[in-house]
Amino acid sequence: MGTSVTKNKLVTITYLVRGEDGVTIEQNDVPVGYIHGVGSDFLSALENALDGHTVGDIVKVTIPPEDAFGEHDPELSFSDSIKNVPEEFRYVGAQAQFQNEEGDEKTFIVSKIEGDTLTLDGNHPFAGKTIQFEVTIHDIRDASEEEIANKAPTQAYDVDVMDPTPGAPH
Repeated sequence: MGTSVTKNKLVTITYLVRGEDGVTIEQNDVPVGYIHGVGSDFLSALENALDGHTVGDIVKVTIPPEDAFGEHDPELSFSDSIKNVPEEFRYVGAQAQFQNEEGDEKTFIVSKIEGDTLTLDGNHPFAGKTIQFEVTIHDIRDASEEEIANKAPTQAYDVDVMDPTPGAPH
């Protein structure tokens, strides 16, 4: 039997994300990696589902909002006149960083533009959604001491979709 997904392994995956309705909302066919069991930004519910699986396995798991990207918080969504928004942010999908009085930063995404009103949303795009992951495991290896300490692969893998905070550093 081959190496299985366990703590301190670098696991390389591709994935498909579907909404409750079965419609694909994100797909990544370029392998991404994470360090298993070290408290990284990877969704713990998804990590738990992958535990013990081996290369070639396809793992399907449905995760409710409270175990994924949280409930949608209406306090993190606001609208304003497009005239009050700098030109470079006047399109759906634009991302803007805001900072509160304590210095905490939050990424907001332009979620809609209707007439002369622009809406910014600080919720993760999957917030409030039950999501279905279909993950294919491509590689498993021992993580280096540096990777374990940093809770991330040394290679430039992109795991933003797994991070419940949009724009969070890795």
